[in-house]
Amino acid sequence: MNWGVERTPGSRVHRTGDGEVAVPLRLSRNGEHATDAELVLSLVEAEHLHASLCRALDGHPVPRDAPDCREAVEAAEVLSVKVAEANRRSRGAL
Repeated sequence: MNWGVERTPGSRVHRTGDGEVAVPLRLSRNGEHATDAELVLSLVEAEHLHASLCRALDGHPVPRDAPDCREAVEAAEVLSVKVAEANRRSRGAL
């Protein structure tokens, strides 16, 4: 018997009513769809998974068809640094 697990096609990662994060998964047995399930993670577990995925992706080029998540995060970090510096300067001017 051979089991497989993949993201459920057409389903998005989402928050549950309890504020946890649910990752829809499709389970198959011997190449045939067996059932769909969700991997439910606490926010802390989701952050750990996010950090692990970032480390695994680090140093690899972003595929052309990938969403711009990594680029958006990097841009947000750069903007955050600029805002913090502007705040320091304006406090110093007071």
